[in-house]
Amino acid sequence: MVVFVRGTVPAREFALHHTLQTVPDAEFEIERIVSSSERSVMPLSWVRGGEHEATATALEEDPSVEDATLLADFDDEWFYRMEWVDRVELILRMVTSANATILDAYGGNERWMLRVMYPDRDSLSAMDEFCTDHGLTFDIESVRQLDGEPAGRFGLTGEQYEALTTAAQRGFFQVPRETTLQELAEELGVSHQALSERIRRGMDALVDDTLLIKPPP
Repeated sequence: MVVFVRGTVPAREFALHHTLQTVPDAEFEIERIVSSSERSVMPLSWVRGGEHEATATALEEDPSVEDATLLADFDDEWFYRMEWVDRVELILRMVTSANATILDAYGGNERWMLRVMYPDRDSLSAMDEFCTDHGLTFDIESVRQLDGEPAGRFGLTGEQYEALTTAAQRGFFQVPRETTLQELAEELGVSHQALSERIRRGMDALVDDTLLIKPPP
């Protein structure tokens, strides 16, 4: 059974620690991570915050980075391809031996937030044992098991999933709206207030699970 995990790693135990210390305002949002060898990984990363020149210099001096190539410059954010060669034991274990998929990784405020998909709970347990044996920290904040229902993929309850999908299909989110909340409530057989709460809480859960993979300020 597929398991989704959200957890944090101290920046001192992860790649780019030097850069995050040197440029405290810098934020890294990883787009994709692949293993490039048995000792390194190659992520694509969005970089935001701080002065670009200072960040570029810090990346050049960062012992965890073998190469950082700027792929795109959008003035206030930059897209890099990097090769991480130090402090990558945890991430290498995840993408190789644990058969995990790193869905999101965000670095800032002296820690990294990761959202990881494991093929089963045994893989998650093996990862936890690996961290303990090697003195690594992966503080798990939430675990969600995919039970086969579509709602489980997005951190929603079944009722929230039904409310949001029905609302979308009936044009509730269109401008202008093609249906009203009261009409949706009558179709679903719930009160106006109950449906309103389901939609709000569902939207909050959906955004939190898919967009807000960041450590709090």
